[in-house]
Amino acid sequence: MGVMPVNKLLISMSVPMMISMLVQALYNVVDSIFVAQIGEKALTAVSLAFPVQNLMIALAVGTGVGINALVSRRLGEKNYEAANSTADNGIFLNAVHFLLFLALGLFFIPLYFSFQTKDAEIIAYGIDYLQVICVFSIGVFMQVSMERLLQSTGRTLFTMTTQATGAILNIILDPIFIFGWFGVPAMGTRGAAIATVIGQIAAASLAFFFNVRFNKEITLSFKGFRPDMQTIKKIYSIGGPSILMQAVGSFLNLSLNNILIRFTPTATAVFGVYFKLQSFIFMPVFGLNNGMVPIIAYNYGADQKDRIKQAITLSKRYAMAIMFIGAAIFLLMPGTLLQLFNASDEMLEIGIPALRIISLCYVAAGYNIVSGSVFQAFGRGGLSLWVSMIRQVVVLLPAAYLLSLLGNVSFVWWAFPIAEVFALVMSIYFNKKIDKEVIANIYPHTIGDAVPEQ
Repeated sequence: MGVMPVNKLLISMSVPMMISMLVQALYNVVDSIFVAQIGEKALTAVSLAFPVQNLMIALAVGTGVGINALVSRRLGEKNYEAANSTADNGIFLNAVHFLLFLALGLFFIPLYFSFQTKDAEIIAYGIDYLQVICVFSIGVFMQVSMERLLQSTGRTLFTMTTQATGAILNIILDPIFIFGWFGVPAMGTRGAAIATVIGQIAAASLAFFFNVRFNKEITLSFKGFRPDMQTIKKIYSIGGPSILMQAVGSFLNLSLNNILIRFTPTATAVFGVYFKLQSFIFMPVFGLNNGMVPIIAYNYGADQKDRIKQAITLSKRYAMAIMFIGAAIFLLMPGTLLQLFNASDEMLEIGIPALRIISLCYVAAGYNIVSGSVFQAFGRGGLSLWVSMIRQVVVLLPAAYLLSLLGNVSFVWWAFPIAEVFALVMSIYFNKKIDKEVIANIYPHTIGDAVPEQ
């Protein structure tokens, strides 16, 4: 982390994560492809469930960001006791998050779908799917916790293995549980959810084994464990903005679903399909970020300014290149992509312009995504929160609502490029602020000169 050439280090840490996240994106897409075979209403139900799933992922991944960055920083400072404490408290936090979603799954899911639609068939599909996802969410929370610990010590190959295992298992089980193959009863959307949680629990179990067996820098021990409020505060101070940003994203998706469903349920299905497809483009960038954050955090703890600057520059270049390729795919073959989901003529009519319009902002989005992770790696997650809040709440959602008043659903999609331009301007400004206030003030020192954080 502190001596390997930065480009080689970034690639070695990011590529396994990018591959594993591509596999993860694949199983999300395959999940929806199978659900689409049930019918468009089933696909709409899964799309309406997405904001709750996104909120779940927000808590898991946001806490994971805090765990990852703080553990890496403590290891860079050679403070192994603090690194272990961070790991234990991070796992505790995600266990608490699971209990919240367990309660949601047991008591509130029917009310959630009734709020969005009166179609009894869509509601039934949605309840079958989301109840299972919430009640058994222990898998996703523990998977993320364990994988972030592996990432914090540079063991991204193990993370790739765990994510790929969960994804492949889900892909195999999807048609078996959805359509009732090999004597298993056909369970429809409930079957899709069961396949998903089995994959998550399997991945979590494997990641736990890898940590105990191979992750020697960190020792997990809950004997006599008590929550450390100072450590928890630091985890949330780093990861909290990420949680809030993605939580705002859940609110945004919920609101956009309600705007789109007023045109036709098909528009909501298109929005859900878009999110599955765009994950193929965004997931590699998130994998790049997951490789970048511990590099920055470790070298920040070790006061290696030049390595930090090089990691940031390379990450932004790679991210924008990935997003450019994604934009080209969406612009050139949107119809082919939509046909993967058994698209009706109405879905093609709505979806083709949607994919083309939204993809216009992808290169700017690549820069913005990396910038947000840079801010978090330096403990300035509040800057990421500001960018996200302005982009989604102040610009995107009002723009989508106002454009919907024009009476054509195609106008709604233009809210995405408009919002991304605002986010780009803010990201550029905050990058300059970080350069001036943080990076410029990093000075190398020896281990013996290190001053423990108060």
